[in-house]
Amino acid sequence: MTKKYFGTDGIRGRVGDTPITADFLLKLGWATGRVFAEEGHGFVLVGKDTRISGYMFESALEAGLTAAGVDTRLLGPMPTPGIAYLTRTLRASAGIVISASHNPYYDNGVKFFSVQGTKLPDEIEKKIEHYIDSSMTTVESSKLGKAKRLVDAAGRYIEFCKASVPSGLDFKGLRIVIDCAHGATYHIAPHVFSEVGAEVVTIGAEPDGLNINDECGSTRPEKLAETVLEYRADLGIAFDGDGDRVIMVDHKGEIVDGDELIYIIAKSRLKSGQLSGPVVGTLMTNLGMEHGLKKLGIDLMRAKVGDRYVMEMLTINNGILGGENSGHIICLDRTTTGDGIIAALQVMAEMQSSGKNLYELKSGMQKYPQVLVNVKTSKKVDPDKDESIQKAVKSIEKKLGDTGRVLLRASGTEPLIRVMVEGQSEGLVKEYANYLAGDVKKAIGA
Repeated sequence: MTKKYFGTDGIRGRVGDTPITADFLLKLGWATGRVFAEEGHGFVLVGKDTRISGYMFESALEAGLTAAGVDTRLLGPMPTPGIAYLTRTLRASAGIVISASHNPYYDNGVKFFSVQGTKLPDEIEKKIEHYIDSSMTTVESSKLGKAKRLVDAAGRYIEFCKASVPSGLDFKGLRIVIDCAHGATYHIAPHVFSEVGAEVVTIGAEPDGLNINDECGSTRPEKLAETVLEYRADLGIAFDGDGDRVIMVDHKGEIVDGDELIYIIAKSRLKSGQLSGPVVGTLMTNLGMEHGLKKLGIDLMRAKVGDRYVMEMLTINNGILGGENSGHIICLDRTTTGDGIIAALQVMAEMQSSGKNLYELKSGMQKYPQVLVNVKTSKKVDPDKDESIQKAVKSIEKKLGDTGRVLLRASGTEPLIRVMVEGQSEGLVKEYANYLAGDVKKAIGA
């Protein structure tokens, strides 16, 4: 089902460039309102992260929804998974998130949640697009929507996060450092982790509208690692700008990525008898995680890159746990979408119940070296259908055997072919990746 405006995760781009403009967001709000007014629904929630353009787009969406005759509840800065939770528990028609996740402040976007706290169905997105391309009208004045702020939104979500771990579990004695990326978790995460008993040191919690994700957060965890060592903390936790991703740091200052965190949670769920279905990763999930899970008797399934595809595969196969090495982790036995705070709490719960530190917990999985080479291309190429490229791939796969993996895929956003090789030997992996990239260049005439 081809869509004109919606991508795999809403609509995103640079602020001021179409479609991330005030006039488009006004029309988007109105179109969304028209669709849900037709369905006879009540109000729509609108939340945002901390980037400066959020004020402008919040006002534009509110005006559009009001013109369509739909009531709005404004949440202010709120993590994306928090908006999903509130949409579900308040039984709103939909939740709208103004965020560009881990992108810099000059980008922004809009994504939606259904009344179930999941992504909107394709048919609803298509209806919204239909109205975006229609002339905007305003309902009769007595039927205009009303807007008000939901003042207890943060408190509701904080309590939900705390309830994702057993109430009897004691986190006293744990010293943790939290990096909020100057984003939407800045006023949420410190409360959650201190209220479950941990001693909390907070960095990246002074948003000014321009510093979101700037040299901090889950995409740049180096400052977090330094702070963990400085304070001799037990672990560090880094979120991205909208709080749906998490990367952790152990007491030695070593970064623990999404694959390792998923492995720890999977092992914990298996031990407690709570794991069902396969664990779902992506095409980029480290082979070491697959092998580590296999030793535990847990199947790994690989979806296309993107949390939407992970969610689809989990749903089809009755799984409860999946995610990406970037730290987008979905625990469907706790919530309906990727949630950085809840994923971090599950890892901390396993630390306390097992008596092991984060370094020890991740040691059951041996990450394999992974080398990614981008090959620029001036034309659209499908590497799966090029005979010379496939011949080179098979040659490398034969040399690697069961101890490695090759992946070639065309980028969906840039004119690139991504060449990825992983295996046990870093030297060989680099050699094979560069060799294969050279073969790809020859085949496409680059």
